Amino acid sequence: MKPKIVIALLIELKGVKSFDKVLAANISCKVKLRSHNRYICSVSFLYPLFLLAGFTIAVPILIHLFNLRRYKTVFFSNTRFLKNIQLRSQKQSEVRYKWLLALRILFLLTLVLAFAKPFFPNKENKNSGNRLQVIYVDNSGSMSVKKGARSVFELAKEVARKQLQKANPNDKFLLLSNNPSISFQPITAEKAIAALHEMDYSATNKSADKILNTVQSLVQSEAAEGADVYYYSDFQQQSFPQMQDAALMKGIRFYGVPIRVNEMSNVYIDTAMLTSPNLQVAQSNKLVVHTKLTGDAPKESLVLQLSINGQVKSAASIRFDDKKESSDTLSFQVSKAGWQQILITVNDANVKFDDSFRITARSSSNLSILVLNQTQPNPYLQAAFQSYEGFQLKQENIGSATEWKDYNLIVLNALTQMNEALSKKINDALNNGQSICVFPGKMADINSINSGLSKITDLQITAVDTANQQASALQEGSDLVKNIFERIPENVQLPSSSWHYVLEAGLATNQQSILSFRNGNLLLAQYSPTRGKLYFLTTAADITSGNFQSSYFFVPFLYQMAAQSRGSDVFAVTSGKQTPVYLPLNNADERNMLHLYGNGIDIIPSQKPSGSGLDVFLGQSVQQPGFYTLTSSSKDSIAIAVNQDNTESQLDLWDMATLRKNWNGKDIHWMELDGTTHLTTETTAAFPLWKVCVILALIMLAAETYLLAAGLRKQTVAPR
Repeated sequence: MKPKIVIALLIELKGVKSFDKVLAANISCKVKLRSHNRYICSVSFLYPLFLLAGFTIAVPILIHLFNLRRYKTVFFSNTRFLKNIQLRSQKQSEVRYKWLLALRILFLLTLVLAFAKPFFPNKENKNSGNRLQVIYVDNSGSMSVKKGARSVFELAKEVARKQLQKANPNDKFLLLSNNPSISFQPITAEKAIAALHEMDYSATNKSADKILNTVQSLVQSEAAEGADVYYYSDFQQQSFPQMQDAALMKGIRFYGVPIRVNEMSNVYIDTAMLTSPNLQVAQSNKLVVHTKLTGDAPKESLVLQLSINGQVKSAASIRFDDKKESSDTLSFQVSKAGWQQILITVNDANVKFDDSFRITARSSSNLSILVLNQTQPNPYLQAAFQSYEGFQLKQENIGSATEWKDYNLIVLNALTQMNEALSKKINDALNNGQSICVFPGKMADINSINSGLSKITDLQITAVDTANQQASALQEGSDLVKNIFERIPENVQLPSSSWHYVLEAGLATNQQSILSFRNGNLLLAQYSPTRGKLYFLTTAADITSGNFQSSYFFVPFLYQMAAQSRGSDVFAVTSGKQTPVYLPLNNADERNMLHLYGNGIDIIPSQKPSGSGLDVFLGQSVQQPGFYTLTSSSKDSIAIAVNQDNTESQLDLWDMATLRKNWNGKDIHWMELDGTTHLTTETTAAFPLWKVCVILALIMLAAETYLLAAGLRKQTVAPR
């Protein structure tokens, strides 16, 4: 018995209750083969509303039926031809030129189908079995750029909401973003829509690898067959890889949904820093602000504005150079001592998340410095500490009985020997969390110094190198260097020495190189045998031994050495970063934990003992930028400024053609918007059927033209 073939047109409108949901309806045409009762072909349309234009085929039918043409009136002298005229009029009422009519109807139908964009749905795209449905919405700062009246983030939420509204009542979803997820339990579409409505911008950004790693972990924990991941993002280069990772894509069907503005500009504050390490009261203070531009400069004039404790203090116009960078210096004064909240803003209307930079600074910090000289006082040390009123400098002979515990930094200048009493003082100061800086003398008693160092830590002088050489490496990640300079100047000259001691340290010293020579020997090193910091310069700080004391790094290094023992007086923390803030808090325990207040929160940030205080990881605890207060039961409050991470400020988007080329395969699908908020699939068919429809429409038009040119449509002329 031969199988019967039946063609059926099925129009599916699931969950459509209003006209705006018709845009998101899934309309499909299925051709059914009645052989084992299975569908062998299914066709869907990207823009189903264009099918309504199919009613236009009535136009050529009406034209042919009623023959809407002008007739020429012909007068006859004899009525014997009236019978023939009547017969010819009846024939004209019938459908003439059937081929021409058929071609016109087919032309309109194929043209309508081309605009509706038919395609063969990929059966593998359909959800089958126990698969997780994951929706990731990128809520990083770059998504705040405007696309028309709304931001691309708001548009992404709207498209995701419509996707959830079309879901079946029993479907469960995992909603992911850059915010820390409260729960990874699958939820209903209704709850996902509510959570989507509450979603706001995040100060942090997760890479695609982290998102896919999270999905892989959830697939394993839920014992699922795989996951369908809908990735709503603008696809920044710094957060989305150019090439897919096969291991991360195992069992995942990826649906990329690019929602972006292809051409945009952004002005952002890269960083800002005080020119002085201490904020002075009733005196002029200077703040250097670095701004950058990506894309074309905006038409409106750009102005930097400086506010101190909510009061506008200064402003400056921005002028970008050829590198699209600007450096401006703002002057200001503060009227009273204490913590100051410094806010810098720029009037960039396009992207707002990186238009502010916050700093907290404490005036009248009064760092105490004790310089112990083996011989004569060092004029460079004296000039360095007298440059700022925030330092309280005291100079004594190295054998003085002065108590060390009240000083933030103790400098041993031109040290030539170290007896047992001196080594004990150094050891006690390090155990107390203080900073010690050793500038040895040229004619030092190496055995005496090694004997004293052995009582402190596993550090020895092994030789003297008399070669004249320049330092070749600066360890920018060391504790002494980081957070001092906004940027190390290009081609900066590192210090040199005419001779230096060669040091050998054990693992217990926790050696950290700061400045080193090409042969690997150290010029300046940091050691942390206990709670404090021991800094050792391997040459003397005088003009005959080298130029470290007159170099670019001398004064900032001394300030940082002193500040590390009491905590900084300037804070500008970046949200999401793991860099800790050091606070000199002794005897911290569970009853003396630091609390962070501000922006309606009261949290206990991650903290661990370090030296004589605590390392507090504020960037990991705070998501929103702003001014916060860090306090404990036994210490005064400390003002903390938290800034938005500006890693996305460059707004470098991937070219979508490049991504589609590199991210391809049967489980990789790219989506697009149809001009509204209707989500459609670009790669749902191996060959776009709409192109076939366009070709057929052109063939129909060419055939009609040929028939007309060949004279098939003849003018009706009444007989004479």
